[in-house]
Amino acid sequence: MMTVNGNLRVDLKLIADMVEPGSRVLDVGCGEGTLLAWLDRHKNVDGRGIELSMAGVSAAVSHGLSVIQGDADTDLKHYPSGAFDYVILSQTLQATYEPKTVLNNMLRIGRRAIVSFPNFGHWRVRGNLALFGRMPVTDTLAYEWFDTPNIHFCTILDFLSLCRALGVRVEKGVALDRDGRVQPWNGCGVLANLLADQGLFLLSRPA
Repeated sequence: MMTVNGNLRVDLKLIADMVEPGSRVLDVGCGEGTLLAWLDRHKNVDGRGIELSMAGVSAAVSHGLSVIQGDADTDLKHYPSGAFDYVILSQTLQATYEPKTVLNNMLRIGRRAIVSFPNFGHWRVRGNLALFGRMPVTDTLAYEWFDTPNIHFCTILDFLSLCRALGVRVEKGVALDRDGRVQPWNGCGVLANLLADQGLFLLSRPA
C-alpha cells in the first residue's frame, strides 16, 4: 500500500481526513500507533488505542501513546456508551470473530465509526477463484488460506447489506485500488465492489 510522506498509508491518511480536530478517538487494532501518532500531531485529538499484540502495544507506548492490550471481540463491551467521537477499525473487521457485534459496539461507544477492510469482491479475487480454483493472495489479502488471521471475508456489498440490516447510516464510502487511488463509487456500490481492493466507510447511527 502506498504511503504519504513516507510514513502513513494512503488509507490511513483518508481516515485521518475524516476525523475532526480535537476529537476523542479510539483506534481499535491500532498496531504500533501510526495513525494515533498522526492524529495527535496533526489533529490534536484525545487519542486512545487497543491492540491485541503485546509487541504493538509496547511500541505504541514507547512513543508516548495511550494504548492498552485488548481484543475487539471481547473488550469493546466494557467501554461506556458515547465515550468517543470516533471509533476506528482499520483492516481488522475481517479478523474479528463477531463483526456484527464489533460494529454495534463501535457505534454505541462512538458518535461515528470509521471502518476499512479488504474487498473480497475485487475482480482479481473473482478471477483467481474462477480461473485457478484457489484462494487468492493479494496486497490486501496477503496470506495463504492456512495461515491467514482473517476469519470473515466479505465484499463491499456484503458490508453495505450488514449496515442496512443494523440500521447504520453510511455517511461516506471510499473505494481504493491496490496503489491507494480512489476508484469510482456509485450509489449502490456495485462498481466499487468490482474495482476496489479495499473499502473505507464513515458510519453513524440515525438521530
